Amino acid sequence: MERYGQALPFTPWHRLEVRNAIRLAVFQKVIDGTQAKTQLKQLDADLREAALLRHTPIDWTDVLREAERLGAAHTETVGCRSADLFHLAAASEAGCDTFLTLDEKQTAMAKAAGLVVKPCEFSGGGARTPPGGSSATPGKPL
Repeated sequence: MERYGQALPFTPWHRLEVRNAIRLAVFQKVIDGTQAKTQLKQLDADLREAALLRHTPIDWTDVLREAERLGAAHTETVGCRSADLFHLAAASEAGCDTFLTLDEKQTAMAKAAGLVVKPCEFSGGGARTPPGGSSATPGKPL
């Protein structure tokens, strides 16, 4: 993540989301099983190297409490799903103040929660939502 200057936090929630998105792509015939295995191995390598992604433990009870707080404060006006609230709360609990997403509801909720929102761009042309939809960067706004 040279563009953001640091490895992105990667929680067990991200692990589930990304790995399941890869498996879902096989089911949807977007990729085949061999491609999925390659992507899963690359994900594991990225986590070992900790240059792009870094393992980030979080307290699940605190994340759920923060998600509930965000939902109570903003869902009636923004219309955010529970999974989106969970992403934002996990970012907050991981000490992030910058949030990467292309999802409109996540963008609105992240701004309401006081996070700086930056668009995601991936190789292969243009910006698109990554598997799992979002990520966050720790520390000060970039």
